[in-house]
Amino acid sequence: MKIAFVIAARNLLRHKGKSFVIGAILFVGALIMTLGNAVISGMNRGLSENIVERFTGHIVVISDTQENPNILFTPMGKDIALIKNFDKARTVLAGQPYIAAYLPAARGFSFVLTEEGDIDFAMLLGVDFPEYNRMFRENVRLVEGKLLGPNERGMLMSQGRRTRFFNDQNIWVKPVGFPLDEKNFSDEAKKYREKMIVKENLVLMGASGESTAFDVRTDIKGIIRYEFLDDFWKFFNIMDIETFRECFQWVTNSDAAVDLNKETKTLITQEENLDDLFKGETVVATKSAKAELSKSLKKLKEKSTAPKVQTDAGAYNVVFVKLKDNESLAARVADLNAAFKATGASARAVSWQQAIGQLGDMAGIIRGALMGFVFFIFFVAIIIIMNTLSMAALERTAELGMMRAVGAQKGFVTIMFFIETACLAAIFGGLGILAGTVAVPVLKAMQITAENNILQLLFGGKTFAPYLGVADIVAGVVELALVTVIASVYPIRVARRITPLDAISRD
Repeated sequence: MKIAFVIAARNLLRHKGKSFVIGAILFVGALIMTLGNAVISGMNRGLSENIVERFTGHIVVISDTQENPNILFTPMGKDIALIKNFDKARTVLAGQPYIAAYLPAARGFSFVLTEEGDIDFAMLLGVDFPEYNRMFRENVRLVEGKLLGPNERGMLMSQGRRTRFFNDQNIWVKPVGFPLDEKNFSDEAKKYREKMIVKENLVLMGASGESTAFDVRTDIKGIIRYEFLDDFWKFFNIMDIETFRECFQWVTNSDAAVDLNKETKTLITQEENLDDLFKGETVVATKSAKAELSKSLKKLKEKSTAPKVQTDAGAYNVVFVKLKDNESLAARVADLNAAFKATGASARAVSWQQAIGQLGDMAGIIRGALMGFVFFIFFVAIIIIMNTLSMAALERTAELGMMRAVGAQKGFVTIMFFIETACLAAIFGGLGILAGTVAVPVLKAMQITAENNILQLLFGGKTFAPYLGVADIVAGVVELALVTVIASVYPIRVARRITPLDAISRD
């Protein structure tokens, strides 16, 4: 073995040019693979930081009747099923030791009605805002106005949605009680300032398969943006949970405690004889109008007789859950679903990737493309090194044939060739990994930013932040070792086939 090492070292020094070419290939390959691993790892950390920690949590709990787990980026107007008997689900969530925090919420799609007669839309997220912002590490940043306080009613409109609303309707939304702040005008708003319609409250009408009848006027308390991945989250406007419930005709505390006046009670009693309400000479009521009035009176009657309820009893359709550190996501999703089933809770746990739907799919595609690129470099490096080593073996036919003539066995040739390749991989490949390790913090310190949505997913955020941990370095070493072993298999076979007769015939 010692002789094999000595001869291998002599051969590397004797054939410096070929050794350097193979070493350079190994260096570049190791460098690119190390940087590729760092980008993939940085993307995974960035998505975990900016999606899991700042918007969804690790697990999202939905109704067990919800068919599509994609509940955040569903098609416009698509309903999300209510979690029935939410108290049961709450009891399960509160009893799991692996859960760090959870936040019940409501997600829905609503129409925006204006006095000008136009209709727009808004994606709404109903939450206890102080708890929401605390759980998601203050990802919501204030642009204008004020944030919602505890038990405060109102809506926080995203800056991106306000810009889109102006472009569509020529309506500029500002926070109630605050002056118009022209420094935050979009380019279009500056251009059409004279024709601008300014509003500080909006009428929202919840859209669902069951009903679209209730409209609620709500004050705009503030204009917000999201600290990370704002281009994706800007579709979500945040409002207090009670206003959300009213907008979507969910049962609320105020509904249960409704106190109807004398005139309304009289109308309810006359519901069966609506013709008496239209006896005036100038009053003409169509059948459809009577039907609508009857429907409205029935709803009022139901509200007046509704028992006192708690707003938490079923009036949520999503729960964001954060796990404690170092917990297995797949295992905890399974555990939580088993707990829901055991207690009869009408809820189902899904991973955050499933809950964000297309966004998660897009991130997975980008991650797969990066891994494919690293594999491509891996494959190309193997082919180039294999060809170079094979050519080197053929050029050393006389030398190898003479060694075989003086007694060197095929096993000795195999060991010698493998040692040569391993030495080149250890020296040049090791330098490539070291260079990649040094380059990663330098690239991170450059604070390269991206405005493009796809690049933001690639970066895992707005800033390029590759990450190289111990596991990534180990992965780089393993990849380098695989390249070395696979690339040396064929050249070793070529070298083993050389005989003393080949050396004589070559001379």
